[in-house]
Amino acid sequence: MDREELKQYLPHREPMLLVDEVEIDADGIAHAKYRIKEDEFFCRGHFPGNPVVPGVIQCEIMAQSCALLVKDEIKGKNTLYAGINNVRFKNVVRPGDLCEITAKLVDRRGQLFFCEAVLKVDGKLCCKGELSFALVEK
Repeated sequence: MDREELKQYLPHREPMLLVDEVEIDADGIAHAKYRIKEDEFFCRGHFPGNPVVPGVIQCEIMAQSCALLVKDEIKGKNTLYAGINNVRFKNVVRPGDLCEITAKLVDRRGQLFFCEAVLKVDGKLCCKGELSFALVEK
């Protein structure tokens, strides 16, 4: 799915739509990509002259990728964080980098979903963690 198709499922819009494309394989694993643009709002002040993508934004990129695992259930709902556990940051992400995310659903309890995700740039692990989110009526 490309960015326009993603808008049919994710409630996010610019500047907070942080997935450019995604494929969900036969095993139900999401493979998403997002290119960090030079003019991203979160890089302008973090840090001037040495822009670095904040960790919370890396988590949001992974979370949106996770939500796409249940894309058919999202319509008419908001996806809200329920938890972020065991997150680790291993390498810096900068403007121009292509983030490649792998996400999988590991458990579900009603409208509460538990996922594992990793974010890599050029094959190097940058961020990984366990994310949970709830689907809540708009």
